[in-house]
Amino acid sequence: MGLWQKLTRFLDYPELELSNNLVENSMRGVAVGCKNWIHVGSPEAGPKVAAILSVVETCRRMGIAVREYLGAVLPGLTDVSIHRIAEFTPAAWAARNQ
Repeated sequence: MGLWQKLTRFLDYPELELSNNLVENSMRGVAVGCKNWIHVGSPEAGPKVAAILSVVETCRRMGIAVREYLGAVLPGLTDVSIHRIAEFTPAAWAARNQ
């Protein structure tokens, strides 16, 4: 697939957003906090924090109570096969619980 095709992929799928401004603006608090967190944890902490904050922000955008979602999903997550992980996304969880 050429670069132009990749760039115009959003034209084929209207559910894709052209801009990521909404996500960047919602994560602004994280960017501001990064200076305060620079000495906390280890070099591996960055990707983990990013993943957690991504899930939290997805819940907020979908109107899901973050504490309720995490309380329902996290306890049994260690026993789940990686092939079933899509069942535990905020969108999939909301579809089952609303």
